[in-house]
Amino acid sequence: MSDVGAADRLRSRRAFLGGAASGLGSLALASLLQPSLLAGPSAPAPWAGALTPQLPPRIRRVIWLCMAGGPSHLETFDFKPKLVEMHGSPMPESFMKGQPIAQLQDQKEFNCMRPLFPFRRFGKGGTEISTLFPHIGSIADDICVIRSMKTEAINHDPAHTFMNTGTTISGRPSMGSWVTYGLGSEASDLPGFVVLTSTGPGRPPQPIHSRHWGAGFLPSRFQGVHLRSQGDPVMYLSRPAGVGEGDQRDVVDAVNALNRSHERLVEDPEIATRISQYEMAFAMQASVPELMRLSNEPRHVLDMYGTEGADGSYAANCLLARRLAERGVRFIQLYHRDWDHHDGLEGYLPGKAKEVDQPTAALIRDLKSRGMLDDTLVVWGGEFGRTPMAQTNKGRPGRDHHMKGFSMWLAGGGIRGGITHGATDELGYNAVEDVVHVHDLHATMLHLLGVDHKRLTYKFQGRDFRLTDVHGKVVTKILA
Repeated sequence: MSDVGAADRLRSRRAFLGGAASGLGSLALASLLQPSLLAGPSAPAPWAGALTPQLPPRIRRVIWLCMAGGPSHLETFDFKPKLVEMHGSPMPESFMKGQPIAQLQDQKEFNCMRPLFPFRRFGKGGTEISTLFPHIGSIADDICVIRSMKTEAINHDPAHTFMNTGTTISGRPSMGSWVTYGLGSEASDLPGFVVLTSTGPGRPPQPIHSRHWGAGFLPSRFQGVHLRSQGDPVMYLSRPAGVGEGDQRDVVDAVNALNRSHERLVEDPEIATRISQYEMAFAMQASVPELMRLSNEPRHVLDMYGTEGADGSYAANCLLARRLAERGVRFIQLYHRDWDHHDGLEGYLPGKAKEVDQPTAALIRDLKSRGMLDDTLVVWGGEFGRTPMAQTNKGRPGRDHHMKGFSMWLAGGGIRGGITHGATDELGYNAVEDVVHVHDLHATMLHLLGVDHKRLTYKFQGRDFRLTDVHGKVVTKILA
């Protein structure tokens, strides 16, 4: 054996031992700084997203407050003096000729109906808002009211589908699914996309469906998870009697090992979903009960929202939305139902407005006080608006569905507060100035998240699909 060969082997042994020592030292340090790194193969890393932000992100998360049923823009955020002047007069035929109408087609007369509640100016910008919303009026300088929204569906289910997925075709991915697929989530022990629902006393609540927050053709791990705000938040969250954490960990590890073995054979993404969801469910058994413990909140916070705790109300859900945002959830959607006022608008709307007014404003203030409003986008609105013409069902006037012009508002990171954008015509029928289509809304929301809406795509059935399809433009005028 040559002296050169012996020296090489000695150097190799020294390199191995030195490298092993430094590697173990680094591993030990890493385990102290971030214990989850040593969680083992049964705890895969959270989904980091299919893409990196293509633009400088202005926000990290979205809270979408969905008023299911279609709030009347004419009694909320779009005052029309001309309707007051024309109250009871026939609606000009030029507005309605050839236009789709949901339920008014069987009505013999189409008469204008004045705004049923007064408006006043709020904030430094003097934004006109209905007096039914004094708390939202008090945050007028933080919100941007879009008065020129337009959608493509005139009935509730397809309109919800369009607002959520960018198409009226059921089964496509919802926006929350697109966002969590594209950007991932910062939450390790909660889903990246969470849905909360509520209703109040009065009329039967507006139907909504889980496919409105579904993942469509994206892997199912990106669908929204519905957390119930009363009772067990998630079905089967508690362990069976006699089963401890260690016992369940053993079962999860064994099942995931079998799933990984099968995944290597068939390469089915749904198996990867199954593995990740077993781990998520295990983590949620600890995280969700703590999340729902609203009694831990200070008294002044509960009073600000107007809730006593997890009582299933919209107010409680707004507080839960803030807690979810603090824990890194990327997309949070609240549905508050029963805004479908075909009749009895004057009687029903004040109660519905009272249910959402204080907690919505509290959410904005709470986020702002914690420094979170700067990197959170809050969206408020329904799936469409209501007609300027009265619907006279049961002798108690209401308004029919309307898709040609309605209002929504946005607040938070990257949004110019204290302004209004766009306008409907003098009767509130057609969006005529700076029109914002639902596709434009989606493009703008993605832009704020740092995503070019044209580049967030997924190949399905041989085609690259995207949330905005072949449409959409960023509404730059509302950006700070």
